[in-house]
Amino acid sequence: MTKTMRVHKSFWSLALVTSLLLSLFSPAAAAAADPTLSASAASKSKMQAYVEDMQPGWNLGNTLDATGADETSWGNPRVTKKLIQQIAGQGYKSIRIPVTWDQHMGAAPDYTIDKAYLDRVEEVVGWALDAKLYVMINVHHDSWLWVSSMEPKHDEVLARYNAAWTQIADRFKDKSAKLMFESINEPRFSEGGTTDEAKMTEMLKELNTSFHTIIRSSGGKNDSRPLVLPGVETSPTQERINELYKTITELNDPNLIATVHYYGFWPFSVNIAGYTTFEKDTKNDIVQTFDNVYNTFVAKGIPVIVGEYGLLGFDKNTGVIEQGEKLKFFEFLTYYLKEKKITTMLWDNGQHFNRTTYKWSDPELFNVMKEGLKSRSSNAASDLIYLKKGAAPQDTAVLLNLNGNKLTSLSVNDKKLDKGKDYSLNGETLTLKASLLKKLTAANKYGVNAVITAKFNKGANWNFNVILSDTAKLSSTQGTTEAFTIPAVFNGNQLATMEAVYAAGGNAGPQDWTSYKEFGYTFSPAYDTGGIKLLPDFFKDVKDGEVKLTFHFWNGDKIQYKIVKNGTSVVGTAL
Repeated sequence: MTKTMRVHKSFWSLALVTSLLLSLFSPAAAAAADPTLSASAASKSKMQAYVEDMQPGWNLGNTLDATGADETSWGNPRVTKKLIQQIAGQGYKSIRIPVTWDQHMGAAPDYTIDKAYLDRVEEVVGWALDAKLYVMINVHHDSWLWVSSMEPKHDEVLARYNAAWTQIADRFKDKSAKLMFESINEPRFSEGGTTDEAKMTEMLKELNTSFHTIIRSSGGKNDSRPLVLPGVETSPTQERINELYKTITELNDPNLIATVHYYGFWPFSVNIAGYTTFEKDTKNDIVQTFDNVYNTFVAKGIPVIVGEYGLLGFDKNTGVIEQGEKLKFFEFLTYYLKEKKITTMLWDNGQHFNRTTYKWSDPELFNVMKEGLKSRSSNAASDLIYLKKGAAPQDTAVLLNLNGNKLTSLSVNDKKLDKGKDYSLNGETLTLKASLLKKLTAANKYGVNAVITAKFNKGANWNFNVILSDTAKLSSTQGTTEAFTIPAVFNGNQLATMEAVYAAGGNAGPQDWTSYKEFGYTFSPAYDTGGIKLLPDFFKDVKDGEVKLTFHFWNGDKIQYKIVKNGTSVVGTAL
């Protein structure tokens, strides 16, 4: 779990519980002022053109923003020029390079940034500019390391913040206008201070205004360099973007960009409260959030960058959200933000693009995001086709979401299936014939027996996993609150979610407003070793006594299990 992503949970969980710029340059001046700007950006007269030319963007997360001794302290390898070139080669047009300065700054009153560290940041920025990428650098985890104590230590924090930006501005003042500065990442002020919204807004406004003054007076290209400003926590809630809009308009600077972060509708984003699928609430959250962002900023001439986006469950692993549901989320999000002319920068702390092999951990996800910049992709109600092992297959209907496209073919291992013989299509209802499913499951093995690839006239492919399963078998066991694993024979099944309630009544475990627990935080399947782990974070909020568990599987099965907690001892009984 990284500090960067987990802090987003605060404003999404709060929301759930409480409510369950103008011209950058003239075209000629733009090209003359900075020939590195692309033709499309130079041909337009508004800052919006600059931001649109950045699409899509990528974050070099958990690297220069790491809080340890160096950029490798959070487990990522040292950044290389080749990595930056590879990112550009993947089609990305911009890169956000989060930078934490805290451990590289000297003492008061000068707060001198270590020259070697500034040199290193400049080296990575230079590689990115050489790769023709737009580049964003910022003050990153400093936000919670020391800026968060601004209320009780106002003068000290402001002096240190100003010193940081004075030095950063001076070092980069002659760089291309394709380099932009972001004032601060996800600013918050709760460390020994306040959670009062008005006070937090006031302190952030002071920081953003001071940042603006320092950069604009620092010489070189900084007099017109694009500057990126966040609201409190970089949250897209209406109250906070309204305040950010006020700050931007008061600064009266045409080269300002608003930024928000987005990790989805919180229950879906972490798989809690039964939100296992990309359903209407999750979709509506995207629509409402970015309608508000568009109307507040873009419609009024202020461009917007989603400086980070993803799913909070990725903090644990990218399998917390079921694959097909994950793909539907990203497909719709990419489409909707494109419609709103909002540029996105994928948060990647190493879990998406491998920084040594230069391969995507999830090529399906990458393709969905890439195709989404051109057109909508088609998908289906599910990517899982479960058949019961030992039973004769039946014709199986699956509802497609064509999204305006046409199905052109189905194939298995690149061999096309025969329409009429192997499948039929009636509107958006795809029917896979029993004879086809029988052939595909001839190996009669538990788990995925075949993958059917659906191709369409536009967009990414969609894969159906044909799975043979039977009811999972759970066994009795015992353990402790620090190490408790229920032995499980999954029999081809995949776990969707878990409920926990006290035998005496009431929901058990963390977030006891729901019986459905958070996937990956309170429980986690271990398919390779055959078990379901109940994690220490689950037991921290479980009272002594009997707890009834219900495990929900993707094939529709529900399996009951009982645990009894007594201090640190836990006894599990299969029912």
